[in-house]
Amino acid sequence: MARFRCTVCNWIYDEAVEGVPFADVPDDWTCPQCGAPKSAFVPEGLVGGDADVETNVADKIVEQLVELGVECIFGIPGDSNLPLVDAIRRDGRIRFVLTRHEETAAFMASAYGKITDRMGVCMSIAGPGATNLVTGLMDAEADRAPVLALVGQVAEVYLGSEAFQEIDQLELFHPFTEYSEAVARPNQALRLVLNAAKYAYRLPGVAVLSTPTDVLVDKLDERVHDHTKRLFRDAACPSEASLEAAARLIDEHAKVAILAGWGTRHHGGLLVALAEKLKCPVATTSRAKGTVHESHPRAVGVLGSIGSRHAARALQDCELVIVIGTGFRHANLIPAGTKIVQIDVDPARIGRTFSIDVGLVGDAGAALEGILERVGEKEEDPATWKKVDELRAKERAEFEAEGGDLSSPVHPGFVIQAMKRNVATDAIITVDVGDHTYWFYKKFVCEGQRTFLSANIASMGFGLPAALAAQMAHPDRQVVCLTGDGGFGMLMADFTTAVREELPINVIVMNDGCLKNIKKEMNRDGYPEFGISFPNPDFAEFARTAGGEGFRVEDPSELDAALAKALSSARPSLLDVVVDREKMAASAKSID
Repeated sequence: MARFRCTVCNWIYDEAVEGVPFADVPDDWTCPQCGAPKSAFVPEGLVGGDADVETNVADKIVEQLVELGVECIFGIPGDSNLPLVDAIRRDGRIRFVLTRHEETAAFMASAYGKITDRMGVCMSIAGPGATNLVTGLMDAEADRAPVLALVGQVAEVYLGSEAFQEIDQLELFHPFTEYSEAVARPNQALRLVLNAAKYAYRLPGVAVLSTPTDVLVDKLDERVHDHTKRLFRDAACPSEASLEAAARLIDEHAKVAILAGWGTRHHGGLLVALAEKLKCPVATTSRAKGTVHESHPRAVGVLGSIGSRHAARALQDCELVIVIGTGFRHANLIPAGTKIVQIDVDPARIGRTFSIDVGLVGDAGAALEGILERVGEKEEDPATWKKVDELRAKERAEFEAEGGDLSSPVHPGFVIQAMKRNVATDAIITVDVGDHTYWFYKKFVCEGQRTFLSANIASMGFGLPAALAAQMAHPDRQVVCLTGDGGFGMLMADFTTAVREELPINVIVMNDGCLKNIKKEMNRDGYPEFGISFPNPDFAEFARTAGGEGFRVEDPSELDAALAKALSSARPSLLDVVVDREKMAASAKSID
């Protein structure tokens, strides 16, 4: 016996209940619920030779995801993905996390991929659910995080007929994803899931599968693929010739500097070892902040528009820069005539921003090991380090002054130093986009903490979803989200997701009632301030009513105590810190 669904109202004609095969129902029969004609019904499952098959396409997709190591899926259920949601429920091995918005789900998948190097998975319904995923998926693609999006679709039989919530999903996602395909037949499903994972891990990047609801319920009894025999992710090693060329060039120059990017995030020890051997400074991109302890004598912090002045000074005085694991876009911070060795796993990124002298295609760790074995030890250059250390001391003195500034409204720099005084050394810190981003990346000295942000598309709203994903990935570590009122306000409803899922994240909201980064840009370009201010709710009260901890801080002398209490809580916590809207972080490209 079979079941048939009305594609107008979703009423089910069940042959076992009705007692009449659907084929024998008169052609002029109409849906008893909405009056739709018989032609509006589609089968919910196959009959005949497949009657003894107990699993459907949705079941097998979930089984394949489990085999691939997927542990959680973020998203929102609805008509076009209900078979998949129910398969997740019945299987029980994947944790389904309901979010308030699909953008949150996509950001969580992106952050999960960045934090774990494993494929983050999100899902949505057709139409608006699909379009709401775009920003988070763009973040994953731009920052090279492995993500799979499972996007529900209207029944395949109605594609192209302007069905309710139908959009051309493949056309929507194709321009910015590594892989986007529709599961049009049951016997495609497992192969397409495997291919999607392959493409998600390749660069890495984003893969999208469109899953028509009628295909999801078709019977399928194929064996899932063994990923150990089909999915390979070994790190690529640079060639011996390129390693030898890089070592020779490095040995020929006395003043060397290292610029470490995202590709080095697991190789802090190798970076320090190379810096010690070459007696050179090591700067990082914003994404790699925390890879090297920033209190190490060779570390000079982040280089770039949200970085430190002494990092820029260190590169100004060098003769050769080793650029590792980044397509660094701030070529103007590397003086003309400087020799460059660039290392990246993606050959398209080598030489993309500036001309280089030696390029090495391969994994950053393998390249660092190879260079370490080949280069000779250098002599210290006291003159260069004297300039760097003087500027570093000046900046650290500024940090200390701001850390003791008890003026009200709260100085943004005071918030950063309060964080430094209170957060754990192994904390994961997710940072949203805004003026607070500059304050953090310039003035927080990482000594074991790891940081994550929306780097390349710089999307507001990233911080909170990233904190949720971080806490799920590392339940035993302290997770702190630093955000502004603008970014937090975009997806703040998902603080309730932290409460429901019992994720004890700590959210610090810099509350100044305006889009301060835009205010800074308007002031810089001579525009009058317009359209950047807004009234805020009581964020602390919101957190409490949502079931978490909420603290409002207007007096800086109360911040440390409130922060300590929040960080020790077993519940999600939020600090609503009223900061001075007139104190803005410098965009500091100056190195003086």
